Amino acid sequence: MAVTTAGRPRSSAGGSGRDLTPRSPRVGEKIIESLLAAAAGLSVLVTVGIIVALVVPLFTFFAHVSPIEFLTGTTWTASFGDKYSWDKDWGVLPLVSATFMATGIALAVAIPVGLGIAMFLSEYATTRARKVIKPVLELLAGIPTVVYGFLALTALTPILQPLLGIPNIYNLLVAGIVMGFMIVPTVASLSEDAMSAVPQALRSGSYALGANRRMTTLQVVFPAALSGIIAAIVLGLSRAVGETMILAVAGGNLARLTADPRDEAQTMTAFIAQIASGDAPQGSPVYYSLFAVGALLFVITLTINLISIRLVRRFRQVY
Repeated sequence: MAVTTAGRPRSSAGGSGRDLTPRSPRVGEKIIESLLAAAAGLSVLVTVGIIVALVVPLFTFFAHVSPIEFLTGTTWTASFGDKYSWDKDWGVLPLVSATFMATGIALAVAIPVGLGIAMFLSEYATTRARKVIKPVLELLAGIPTVVYGFLALTALTPILQPLLGIPNIYNLLVAGIVMGFMIVPTVASLSEDAMSAVPQALRSGSYALGANRRMTTLQVVFPAALSGIIAAIVLGLSRAVGETMILAVAGGNLARLTADPRDEAQTMTAFIAQIASGDAPQGSPVYYSLFAVGALLFVITLTINLISIRLVRRFRQVY
């Protein structure tokens, strides 16, 4: 293959320098390229639209409520009293603490169970067992979260109440446990994909040095797939932070600051669901507080994603 002075390829077959550059524009490729660019641009526009929809009402809210009071206050009475009165307590810490408490309980369940399933599927399970377990995991991921919420409220809470001394049918402990099982398929499936992508040569080398399957899994495969495992955990974390129906159904609607997960408490998403269901008139202070809580939740989720990107890049292994 010879190259002309203009940099375009010319065929050297038979000594004749035929120009292989397409003489007519490829309309189909241009259309596909434009559609892909439009899809990418649409995702950016949707994100910008969400930000604008959240930010604009914030000016009205923070014109009456101090940002310091909002972020550091320990009492939230937005739903109490006159819905058109700004004379309330707007401290969002009770909602934030309940959100992180429920998320922590969910991760305490999802991480060990999900990683255990991933290790079993990747390193121990036979092909037949994998074909059965993997579809079941994907089926669990497709169950509506409201079903998990009613399961926590009507089935699991009555069982755990006498065992754990839970005083109320609404509580964060059972809601967090059920939410953990909800995100197990996410952690397990993505972690198993990351571990299965580890080259077989690493396993063979470990076995050649005398390591057994357990040592190979924990000391070779797991560290090699760490970036993918971190991404799976962070995705499960983001889903837990943004979960609504389980916490709205089983966690309760009492906004209070508590350190006991057995108590009833309202999370940020549960409050948003309560207000968005028509509990507050449009234009009222409670209505504007919806956007303040939503914007804070957006910032928390964005921060989690940015941290996860840095962690994935730090622990990424290239083979």
